[in-house]
Amino acid sequence: MSDPDTFRSFLEPGQWVTHPDHPEWGTGQVQSAIGSRVTVNFEHMGKVTIDARVVTLVIC
Repeated sequence: MSDPDTFRSFLEPGQWVTHPDHPEWGTGQVQSAIGSRVTVNFEHMGKVTIDARVVTLVIC
């Protein structure tokens, strides 16, 4: 099993994504991706920090 502190999201700032469980949030732009913490600015929800180990965001 891998060390959770070494997890690195494949997302990069500037990418556009959607949240698979919250389509009502609309599309969002990745603001930062540090380890498993990804901050996304969604058009209908604002900035949300997501644990990429738990939620797999969908690239648009």
